[in-house]
Order: sequence, then C-alpha cells, then structure tokens
Amino acid sequence: MKKKNMTRWAMIIPATVVLAFVLLYPIGNTIWLSFRREHLLRPTMNAFVGFQNYSYILQSSDFLQSLKVTAYFTGVSVFIEFVIGLFTAILLNQDFKMKAFLRVLVVLPWAIPTVANGVMWQWIFDTNYGALNGLLSQLGLISEYVNWLGTPFGALNSVIIADIWKNCWFFTIVLLGALQAIPKNYYEAAYVDGAGFWKKLFKVTLPLLKPAIAISLVLRISEAFKAFDIIYIMTKGGPANGTQVLSYYVYHTAFESLRMGRGAAISTVVTALILIIAIIFTNVLMREEVDLSA
Repeated sequence: MKKKNMTRWAMIIPATVVLAFVLLYPIGNTIWLSFRREHLLRPTMNAFVGFQNYSYILQSSDFLQSLKVTAYFTGVSVFIEFVIGLFTAILLNQDFKMKAFLRVLVVLPWAIPTVANGVMWQWIFDTNYGALNGLLSQLGLISEYVNWLGTPFGALNSVIIADIWKNCWFFTIVLLGALQAIPKNYYEAAYVDGAGFWKKLFKVTLPLLKPAIAISLVLRISEAFKAFDIIYIMTKGGPANGTQVLSYYVYHTAFESLRMGRGAAISTVVTALILIIAIIFTNVLMREEVDLSA
C-alpha cells in the first residue's frame, strides 16, 4: 500500500512543481511588481510603494475609459456571439442534407488565427480599397467611401464585428455538442403538449443547456475581456483611445511607457475583474438545478 502511495506521489510531484512554476510564479511576481515603482529607464527610482500604483490607476481617466471600452466590447460582442451561436447550433442539430458539411464549415472562421482575422477585416474596412466600401458603393447604398475605422465609435464597432465573425462559432460548437446530449423524448413530450419553437426553447432547450451555457459564457467573457491582438492589428487602440481596451492599456503602460509597476497593477486588477465576473456568471446560471422529471 505504501509503495503504491509513493508511486502516486512520485508521478504527481513533478507535474505539480512544473505547474506551480509556470502558473503561480508569474502571478506572484506580477502581484509583487504591482506594489513597486518600476521604470526601465529610471532604475534608481525603483522602490516599494505599496498601493500607490493601484490608487493612481483607479483615479486615472485613461483607466476608466479603457474599462468602459472593455465593458462595451465584451458585452456587445459576447451577447451577439451567443445568440448567433445558439440558433446556429439549433439549426445544425436538425436533420437535413449537407449537415455534416456545414458543421465542418462553421469551424473554419473560429480556427483562423486572430492576427490573420484582424488583418483580413482591416482590409475589408479600409477607406480607399476596402471590400465593404466597394460593395456598398456598387449597390448604391453609399455615395462616397466611409472611413469605418476613422472615428472612435465606428472603429470600436468595426472591431466588434470582426470579433463576432470569428468567435460566434465557438458557441455553436459547444452548444451543438450539448444539444446532441439532450434526449429527444423531452422534445416529443413538449410537442404532444402543443409547445411551439419558442416554448420548447425556453422550457426545454435553455434549461438543459445551462451547464454548457455557463462554461461557454465564462470562457468567452474572459477571452473578450482581455482581448488584445485584434485591437493591436486593426486600430492600435485608436483613434483617440476609442478602442483602447484594458489589455492594450496594460501594453501601453508597461511596454511603451515602460512603467512596469503600473502595468502589473493594471494586469492584477484585470485578472481580479475577470475572476469576479466568472464567479458571478457561474453562480447565476447554475443556481437552479434543472428538474428533468417535471
């Protein structure tokens, strides 16, 4: 018995050490750095400053603006992605010809690297030779080319469109897998009771999808809340900081302004916000257990 326990510990300890080094050390080092004034060009001024970095960023208008932009970007993109993903999953769960082909097809946009997706949509929204302006002009919907990325609100919504096109299929894949696990007799019983599409959706489908919805929403909200690469490729936080989300604000503070302490503090705040949002969404969505016998 003791030999078996020693074997188990011998197999677990190396992986635990590696995991602790890869995950816990960077997190701990970032938190420690957030309590210090660290400037790469002024090393003589580096010192422990306590909560000074946190006090500064929480009172900073740039931080509050980035938080608003991040909240808007996350809320709008994830909500639309979820709605599209849900109804696409329901459609692909039906029996029809070419179903297998369409299931493969929806994976392709999600599989495209985010950088490539950003470059593609940057070309589409380009003022002079973008495909969107060309199409709308040919259809007679616009008389002159529009600078889609030239205003803060327009640029932010353009980035959201690019993000939705790529990531709504994540919800499709997750929810389609969960839909296939729902026994068909629940829908047959609902049909006998005279339930239509919407009643079956809200009384059968959504309650039984709660675990999958909770997991997919938490994952996508976490990803959207810390979005960086698509912002960097398409707008670089502009114009006028209109697309400067929190992750880009961290990059600007730490690697462009070289204020590593403040950048670490912002990163810590972002991580805490993501954790709080994940806990809230999980508790709200999983609060009530689904009664399958009802």
